[in-house]
Amino acid sequence: MAGRSLSDEELLRYSRHILLDDIGFEGQTRFLQSHALVIGAGGLGSPAAMYLACAGVGHITLVDHDRVDLTNLQRQIAHTTERVGMLKVESIQATVQALNPHTEVSAFAARADEQLLAELVASADVVLDCCDNFATRHAVNAACVRHGKPLVSGSAIQMDGQITVYDPTDSHCPCYACVFDPQVVPEEAHCATMGVFAPLVGIIGAMQAAEALKLIGGMGQALAGRMLMLDGRSMEWTQVRMARRPGCSVCAAR
Repeated sequence: MAGRSLSDEELLRYSRHILLDDIGFEGQTRFLQSHALVIGAGGLGSPAAMYLACAGVGHITLVDHDRVDLTNLQRQIAHTTERVGMLKVESIQATVQALNPHTEVSAFAARADEQLLAELVASADVVLDCCDNFATRHAVNAACVRHGKPLVSGSAIQMDGQITVYDPTDSHCPCYACVFDPQVVPEEAHCATMGVFAPLVGIIGAMQAAEALKLIGGMGQALAGRMLMLDGRSMEWTQVRMARRPGCSVCAAR
């Protein structure tokens, strides 16, 4: 996608973006020429990928090993009843291409292990962590630190959500391992056992797309060094500021 210009049809499609002073023609062209890597094709990955595509991101890569299950349909809006049993990455690929045929979509039906991440993170402009387990989150974070790529991290469980940006190019910004020590193994919280409020993943996933677009377009102030936490019961946000942890095993050497 690098070097490609907006066509007349795309100028019309993205006209409401181009009207914005923060984006304009140049910003929309940056979207077109960008590559976003989305780890996880479920509740967060669905709205994130859909909004990135609608916004005009030129290349989206999806990584998830799972298949669509009937229980996913309560919140994973990129999937449909007819696609139960289908690979999630292929389901989202179909949804995204129906929304915007100009977006190139690469689908990897695999676990996001160290080897695959080394290949994919290096070629991405921004990475979105939309997965649901700590081991993968730490692996994604390590790859982003290694390759100097910004990481937009979101999570949601029960009635609570959170979102932040880990930017290894910012000397003051922590990485995921600064905030969540990889030596401490927490008890995993899964939707299958704890449940999750359906619109909550949509809210957080859409915000992940927004933060990714801001990073690509160089607009506004990213959530680097700040975490927003949403209490879905009261719809109240809490902001927590975070700093790099001295001696962090992942980012201290950078």
